[in-house]
Amino acid sequence: MDNAIVKKTIRENTTSKMLPVMLLSVMSGAVVMGCSQQADDVETVASVQEADLAPDYQASRNTGSWGGVYMSRDELKAPKINVVDDSSLPSMTQDASLSKWEAKFEGTNAFVTTDGKKLYHDSCAGCHMHEGQGAYGAGYYPPLANNSKMQSKYYIIDILINGFRGMPSFHMMMDDEQMAAVTQYVVSDLNGFTDTVTAADVAKLRHANPPGYDPSE
Repeated sequence: MDNAIVKKTIRENTTSKMLPVMLLSVMSGAVVMGCSQQADDVETVASVQEADLAPDYQASRNTGSWGGVYMSRDELKAPKINVVDDSSLPSMTQDASLSKWEAKFEGTNAFVTTDGKKLYHDSCAGCHMHEGQGAYGAGYYPPLANNSKMQSKYYIIDILINGFRGMPSFHMMMDDEQMAAVTQYVVSDLNGFTDTVTAADVAKLRHANPPGYDPSE
């Protein structure tokens, strides 16, 4: 057979076989493009499955393998509850330790006592220590005892009102009489100075608005 005839026959056979394959590829591409252009609000099998798999964070611990292993039959039959069931917790008014805290700190947002020693131990000793010796730790808490700076009552009052570096302001927590009492304790009991501190001394330095920033910056 002539070579030209053989080549023609092969070309015709190849073309006839490739045509269905090309048509199938075009049709598949159209289907894929159609799927990719699906509107977001159209419900599909995939979207339904995803909705079914969405986690229910408030689901009962009665369900799942954990509940099946650790819970009784009666508990399994009980209505669904949150994983953290606070119904069995005592109310704050019945908390035995709360009364101790209220007795120590006297109020929710402020102090009540005018006892300078108690005010110091409740509000200052946590950082400056009960004997006023100060402390080193995550920060530096300067000593208030045997400190020559404490001879100036107005220095102490100013820091109580405005705060200083890491120390908070007591502007909204202590009134003039309370600030005078705790200042007197620092001046007299921790340092032995003889100056008298009065509420009028505090009133001289108190201003209308508490500081909203660190006054040392």
